[in-house]
Amino acid sequence: MKFQEFSPKASYTSNEKVSKKFEKFQKLLLQLESKTLPEQTFSLINSKIQEIDSFQNEGDLLLDFLEKKQQEILRHLQKELKIVPKGYYRNQWMVVGMSAFGLPFGVVFGTTLDNMAFIGIGLPMGMAIGIGIGNGMDEKAKKEGRQIDLD
Repeated sequence: MKFQEFSPKASYTSNEKVSKKFEKFQKLLLQLESKTLPEQTFSLINSKIQEIDSFQNEGDLLLDFLEKKQQEILRHLQKELKIVPKGYYRNQWMVVGMSAFGLPFGVVFGTTLDNMAFIGIGLPMGMAIGIGIGNGMDEKAKKEGRQIDLD
């Protein structure tokens, strides 16, 4: 099934930032066309395309609007279909690793060495643990075909 086409507007190409964001949005749609998506998802994405087509402002307002609609689509894909962009789990788990593993390690180092200045040592350790877990989950999503090539 194909998505609705955009009606050509000069505002999509006149501003360099908007042009890049629009190309990124088009790349997302092209990759999603190759996946088997439920009818509900197709209709949701088509409604977002209609909203973008009917948007009248230009420049930074259009840039923000495109970003917002792309994030809404990506959030729906992740929540309903578990389809994620590249590095999604790595970015999520990096933060979790720093807070759930890094801070406790830092506190342990600080109290063991009787100097709380060492609390910062745990953060890079937790970040490395989180990135490792996230990369593993990203690889699993790629093998299962749930990952799209979008940064």
